[in-house]
Amino acid sequence: MKKQRLTFFYSYSLQAMRLRGEQYKMKHNFRIITTKGLISVLILITSINVSFAQGYISETIQHDGLIREYSIYVPASYDGTANFPLLFNLHGGGGTNSVWQASSDMRPIADTADFILVYPQARPDPSDGNSFNWIPKVPGTFDDVPFISSLIDTIASNYQIDQNRIYACGYSLGGDMSFELGCKLSNRIAAIAPVARTMQANPNSFCSPVHSTGVLTILGTSDFVSPYNGVIFGGIEYYLSAAATHSYWANYNYCDTIATMNTVSPSVERNTWSNASGCAYVEELKVIGGGHDWPGSFGNMTIDANVEIWQFVSDYDINGLIDCTTTSIKESNSQAKNYKVFPNPFNNELTIEIKSIPDSDFKIYNMIGELVISGRLNSRVYTIDLSSLAPNIYILSFENHSIRLIKTK
Repeated sequence: MKKQRLTFFYSYSLQAMRLRGEQYKMKHNFRIITTKGLISVLILITSINVSFAQGYISETIQHDGLIREYSIYVPASYDGTANFPLLFNLHGGGGTNSVWQASSDMRPIADTADFILVYPQARPDPSDGNSFNWIPKVPGTFDDVPFISSLIDTIASNYQIDQNRIYACGYSLGGDMSFELGCKLSNRIAAIAPVARTMQANPNSFCSPVHSTGVLTILGTSDFVSPYNGVIFGGIEYYLSAAATHSYWANYNYCDTIATMNTVSPSVERNTWSNASGCAYVEELKVIGGGHDWPGSFGNMTIDANVEIWQFVSDYDINGLIDCTTTSIKESNSQAKNYKVFPNPFNNELTIEIKSIPDSDFKIYNMIGELVISGRLNSRVYTIDLSSLAPNIYILSFENHSIRLIKTK
C-alpha cells in the first residue's frame, strides 16, 4: 500500500446575522448564534497519514434533471457472488466528497469487513452562495433524500447489495443529512451514525421512521459550531440538545429513558439507551471537551469514529438488531392475549379494549418524550379523542404496556 501525506486547511466563514430573531445564515450550513461582524474559524488538519488500498471510483448519475456526483469504493473481496452491505459517508456543508473521503477514509475497514463505501457529493445551495449543502437554507430549494434513494437503486443495479443492510453516517451537516435519511428514507436505511451534529428541532413535524432504527451519535461537549446543548435563538429552537436528540430516538425504539454509562477513556463516555425486549439501541460517544471533530482523524484521538461507526451500524439490518425478534411482533402477541388497541394507524379516535376491568391511567407521549394526553381507563372499552394531535408517531403507555401509535393525516 502506498502512503500519502495530506494537509488540509478548512476555513469556515460564519456570516453576521442581525439580532432580534431574524433568520441567520452560516457558511457550512451550521445554524449558530453569532454577534455582529464576521467570525472566521480556521481548522488546520495536518499530517494525516492515509493508507491507500484500492482507489475510489468517481461516478455520476442523472437525478431530477441534474448530473450528480459520487465516489464509490468496492473492496477487492467483492466478486459478485455475495450481497455486500452499503455505507454512505456524507461530507459536511461547504465541503466536497473528494476532500472528505481523504479525511475520513474508511477503506481499510471496508476491506476487512466486506462492505461497499459511498461518498456522495452535495449540490450547490443557491440560497447560501452556492455552498455545497445537503439541506438548503430555503425550504423547498431541493431535497437530497430522493437523490440518495436513486443512488441506492443505481448502485444496486451495478453491484450485489444487501438491501437490508444500508447505512448512513456523516459529519456536521452530513450528520444532519444522516438524521434526514433515518427519518425520511427509513424504509431503506437500517441504522445511522451522525457525528458533530444534534437533531433539528421539532422532529415530530418531519421525522417518520417505519422500523426500529439503530442510532449512534459522536458529539463534543465543547462544539461551538453544533452546540451540545442545542441552538435556541430569539425564543426559537433550531436544534435539539444532545439529551433531547437521544430521548427522541430512545422513545421511538422503546429504550429505557436512562442511559447506562461506561468510561471509554478519560475524555470519552459511552452512553447506551437499551431495552431488554427491543431491537434497537441508541448510543452516544460523548467527547468531554471535544469540538467540531471526527475523532480519530482530527480532534479527539482516543477513539476512532470510523471503527466505532462500523462496529455499531453493522449490528443492524432493516428490521433492527440482527437476529432480534422485533418489538412489533411481541406487541402483537401481547395484544392478542391481554388487550386490543385499534385502529392503528388511527385518524381521530383510538379505542383500547381490555379483557379485565381496568383500573389505571393512560399516557400518550410524543417522540421526544413530552406528555401530550393523559386520562383514566374506567371501562373495558375506552375510546380516546385524539383529533388534537398532529399526524406523527406517538407512544401509548398504560399498565405495563407501551405501544407505538401512528396518526395519519
